[in-house]
Amino acid sequence: MPTIIILIIVAILIGLSKGGLGAALVVLVTPLLSLVMPVQEAVGVVLPLLILADGFALYFYWNTWDMYYVRLMLPLGVVGVIIGTYLLATLDNTTLRHILGTFTLLFVVYKLFGDRLLAANYQPRDWHGQVAGGVSALASALANNGAPPFTAYMLLQKVPARAFVGTTTLFFAIINLLKMPGLIVAEIFDLNRLIDVIWVVPLIPLSVWVGRQVINRINQRAFESIMLIVLLIASLILLFG
Repeated sequence: MPTIIILIIVAILIGLSKGGLGAALVVLVTPLLSLVMPVQEAVGVVLPLLILADGFALYFYWNTWDMYYVRLMLPLGVVGVIIGTYLLATLDNTTLRHILGTFTLLFVVYKLFGDRLLAANYQPRDWHGQVAGGVSALASALANNGAPPFTAYMLLQKVPARAFVGTTTLFFAIINLLKMPGLIVAEIFDLNRLIDVIWVVPLIPLSVWVGRQVINRINQRAFESIMLIVLLIASLILLFG
């Protein structure tokens, strides 16, 4: 029963995130699943659900992206996918749980202190974007947790909000597709396991739609605070549980 409940929550969180409610929701899904299954299995279950949700998000934000940043970040992003997939396939579950917990904890720290980073006298350089793309893709391949470095870099570029969301959507849609062949070769993606959880799929487009409807009607600060508390608890369980 706990696994069923967590799968329902994961599907809803993925949909709400792709509907515009924030990267913290996607960051949460792999740590949650990792509480009831090995990290490798959790990543293999989450990825096809993310790809499905990416399709709906691309429909909503079609052609709102800034291709300059996608082209800048994608080459090292491909390298990051390769390295992250290799680590995911070779490291033991305890090490992966600790890495996942560390990534999650770093996201909490970023959300708490990101405003100070934005207030700094930042001068953009192309290599900043290239590194951010590589690190984001590596963290995404390893733990579906690539949002923090990507988000930090993009916020520093001060792009319009719609272009920000569109660029994020396209970049991670491409990265998620690039991750799938490696998971298949490494036998991390299990079609039978996906069939076992296929019943949660209808919750994703519904949650995307709900996210689109409520994004401007909720107290965003209170919502993010709750998410950070949940992320902090999940990271501590992964690190010390």
